Amino acid sequence: MNNKFSRIISGTMTWGSWGKKLSKKEMIELMHHCIECGLTTFDHADIYGSYSTESDFGKAYAESGIKREDIQLISKCGIQLTRGRDNKINHYQYDREYIIWSAEQSLKKLNTEYLDLLLMHRPSPLMEPYEMAEALQHLLDSGKVKQVGVSNFTPTQVAMLEKAIPVSGNQVEFSLTHDEPMYDGTFDDCIANNRLAMAWSPLGSYFRDSDKQTKRIKKAMEPLEDKYSANESQLLLAWILKHPAKIYPVIGTTDKKRIEESAKAAEIDLELQDWFSLLVASQGHDVP
Repeated sequence: MNNKFSRIISGTMTWGSWGKKLSKKEMIELMHHCIECGLTTFDHADIYGSYSTESDFGKAYAESGIKREDIQLISKCGIQLTRGRDNKINHYQYDREYIIWSAEQSLKKLNTEYLDLLLMHRPSPLMEPYEMAEALQHLLDSGKVKQVGVSNFTPTQVAMLEKAIPVSGNQVEFSLTHDEPMYDGTFDDCIANNRLAMAWSPLGSYFRDSDKQTKRIKKAMEPLEDKYSANESQLLLAWILKHPAKIYPVIGTTDKKRIEESAKAAEIDLELQDWFSLLVASQGHDVP
């Protein structure tokens, strides 16, 4: 896969009304800060901010002075929310017209002529791969989208879609506290088919929950913090980065210092036994 994405990706979900409600000026500053730290890839979805965050970002980007070729924009489509749209129920939609319309809306809102990667946001039981492929091929042929992929798809769902069109990447939930993609075939599929693997919520529940699992991890981390001169967030990211699927963590923070620290995690190379010490702490038992 033609990969030009930054090793750590900046997720925009909380930039707008679903989180920090950043002003245009703050968004411009944050974009520049991300780029200075080496985070040149920005991860969006049409639904963020109930369909408003793309346009908030786009207005800021238009005044940022940032060259389009210096950044990469990812977005997603397919989820229909009742918030921000006239829907009776949350659902998924993947007919040809809708995918094309949705991608074109994202382009307009983001003030850009193309997306580097468009992801189908969540699998629908009613997906028709050949119809989806027709829409995606149209977007690729017109240059509006450079690559297409999926998010939260199982390996069999990816295989089904790939009967109709090449799938460049899969963005899934993955962290030390949520490690299923290492065992359910998701990352095996990414390695075997040279697909871009991306991890959303890469810090998992570590800072959110104080339970037996996070307490075990905390204890296992203590000697590693000194050994690698790293903090907990950096170790959680370094743990992901060591996986042979070359997983790209999508970080959600808007805190400038934490963005800087996250970027530095890419320089940490965990030793084999240290990596396993964290896995064992998370799972609560020795490897079989």
